[in-house]
Amino acid sequence: MPFFQALAGFAAPIFLISSPIISYTDQAMSMHKKRSSAGFSLDIPLIMLVACIFRVFYWFGAKYDNALLIQAFVNIFMQVILLKIALDTRPPPSTRGGDAGLPFSGAKEGFGFKRPYNFWQWRSPKPYWQFLLYLFITLTVLELIVAPMDSLYPTYWSFLGIIGLGVEATLPLPQLLANYRSKSSRGFRVSLLASWILGDALKMYWFFTSTTEIPWSFKICGMFQAACDLGLGFQYMIYGDHEPEVLARQWPYAGLKPHQLSMNSGRSTPTGRKTPMSEKAY
Repeated sequence: MPFFQALAGFAAPIFLISSPIISYTDQAMSMHKKRSSAGFSLDIPLIMLVACIFRVFYWFGAKYDNALLIQAFVNIFMQVILLKIALDTRPPPSTRGGDAGLPFSGAKEGFGFKRPYNFWQWRSPKPYWQFLLYLFITLTVLELIVAPMDSLYPTYWSFLGIIGLGVEATLPLPQLLANYRSKSSRGFRVSLLASWILGDALKMYWFFTSTTEIPWSFKICGMFQAACDLGLGFQYMIYGDHEPEVLARQWPYAGLKPHQLSMNSGRSTPTGRKTPMSEKAY
C-alpha cells in the first residue's frame, strides 16, 4: 500500500499537469482536420476557461498543491486553442432550404429557455474573447481590492473556490445533454472520454491519499464530475458513433417521397374546376 501511495503521489501530479494536453489535443486535431466542430459542445471550453481562471485566483488564498495550479494554467492554454479551432470550424448559419426551413428551427434549447443575450451562442467570435478578457480584468481588480481586507479575504477566496470547482464539476453536462438530444455521441472523441475517466480514477486516488493539502471542495466536485464522466461512457455504449437522429416530430413531412411532398403542399380542387385567381399562390 505505501508503494502504491508513493507511486500515485509521484505519477498523479505529472498526469494532472499533462492531462489537458493529452485530453484535448486529439479533439482539436480532429476538428481541424475535418474542418467541422459539429457534435462538440462549445460549452466545454466555456466551463473549463471560467473554472480555471477562478481556480488561479483561488490559489492566492488557499495555497493548494502547486500541481493543481500548474494544471489550471496548462488547461487555460489548451482551452483557448480548442475554442479558437471550434469557432473557426463551426457549421455555417442555416440558409434557406437548409435547417432554417425546418419547423422549430431556432426553437428554445436546453431546459426550455433561451440564454440571455444568446450567451456563448454568438455568431461572431469577438464576444467570446471579450467575455473572457472582462472576466479576468474583473477578478484581478477584485483581488487587488479585497486582498488587503483580512476579515473579508478568507470568505472571498473560499467563494472563488466554490464557484471555480463547482463550474468545473459541470463540465460533462453540456455534452451529456447534446448526446441525449441527438441520440448520438458522434463528434465527441472517445479518446477524450477515455482520458477523462482515467484522469478521474487517478485524481480520486491521489486526492484521498495525498500528503499535501487538497481542499475538500476539490474532492467533492471531483466525485461529481467522475460520476458524470461515467454517464458519458454509458451514453457512448448506448448511442454509439452513428449519425444524429432527426426527430420526425420536428419535420411533419419526414418519410414522404419528393412527389408526395409536392402533392401535399398544394390545394386540392375538384376535378375540372379551375383554381380562382384569388386562391393561387405565387
